[in-house]
Amino acid sequence: MNDEHLLRYSRQIMLPQVDFTGQQKLLDSTALIIGMGGLGSPIAMYLAAAGVGHLILVDFDVVELSNLQRQIIHHTTDLGRLKVDSAKETLQSLNPDINITCIPKRLDAADLAEQVKHADVVLDGSDNFVTRFAVNQACVNHKTPLVSGAAIRMEGQVAVFMNNRADSPCYHCLYKDEGEEENRCSENGVLAPVVGIIGSLQATEAIKILIGIGENLAGSVLIMDALHQDWRRLKLSKDPQCPICQQK
Repeated sequence: MNDEHLLRYSRQIMLPQVDFTGQQKLLDSTALIIGMGGLGSPIAMYLAAAGVGHLILVDFDVVELSNLQRQIIHHTTDLGRLKVDSAKETLQSLNPDINITCIPKRLDAADLAEQVKHADVVLDGSDNFVTRFAVNQACVNHKTPLVSGAAIRMEGQVAVFMNNRADSPCYHCLYKDEGEEENRCSENGVLAPVVGIIGSLQATEAIKILIGIGENLAGSVLIMDALHQDWRRLKLSKDPQCPICQQK
C-alpha cells in the first residue's frame, strides 16, 4: 500500500478487524459481479470504494430509462449505453486505483466457469433462476464462495454459500430447478431503496469473506420485509439429495 491508499482507506484500516492486513487482502482480491442492475449497482460501488482490487462486471444489457429509479450506478446521460461500460465509468471516478474488467455478453457455461475460476468471491445480482442456477453450478465446481441476493416489491433476501466448505449448502439446496415461481421487478415492481439495502448487505458479506472476519450468512438466509421493517434469519441445511453439491 502507498500513502494514497493509507489515506483513502484510513477509516477501514482503523477497524481492528480490518487493519493493514485486511486492507491488503482486499486490494489483492478479485470479485466477480453478475448483473449491473439494482443489486449490482450498490455491490460494485461499495466494493470499489472499499478497495477490492479487481472487479469483473458481467451484463449484456443496455441502460434504459426505467432502470434509473433503482440502478444508481447509471445516469440519465448513459441511456442506450452498455451497462458494464456505464458502470465502469462510475466506478473509475469513484476509485481510479482498482482494475475493472467488463464482459458485455451473456456467458455460456464454459465462459462462466472461466470467470469464476479467477474470482475469490462471486456476487449474484441477476434476476432469473436460469442465471442463478448456472452461477451456482460454476461456484460449486470451483469451490468459490457465492453471495446471492434477490429483491422484489418491498422484500429482499441475502444468502451466502461457502462452496469451499464440504458442509455448506449451495443455492440449489435453497431453490430447486423446477416448480419455483419466477418473479421480476419488471412485472411486480420494487421500491428503490430495497435493492440498495440488499446489494449493500451482499457487498458487506463479500468483504467479510475476502478478509476472513466475523460470522457470515453461510447456512442461513436473511429475509427483509421493508413494509413492516421486519427481519428474519432462517436456517438452511445442506440437502443430502442435492444433485449439485452432494459430491462436494
